[in-house]
Amino acid sequence: MKIEKPIKFSQHAIDNIIYRGASNEEVELAIRTGEYLSAKKGRLSFRKNFNYNAMWKGKYYQAKQVMPVVAEEPDKFVVVTVYVFFIGGVI
Repeated sequence: MKIEKPIKFSQHAIDNIIYRGASNEEVELAIRTGEYLSAKKGRLSFRKNFNYNAMWKGKYYQAKQVMPVVAEEPDKFVVVTVYVFFIGGVI
């Protein structure tokens, strides 16, 4: 799925992106170049893995998966929320 519409962020997404360990740039890359999945309530989700190789909340992780959930509107995509999954954790 080729995404050409502008991407906007809901207040909920803005409030939680950093808290969950992602950046706006990673979210936009996930939407524009990640794998497309259908989501509940007619929404779309996308996922993309990123090399991480860093500590997060006391554990070292090799990668993270960023998964934004978006609502498609006629003229834009609105990021509703963002999930982040850390992969390869070691204490």
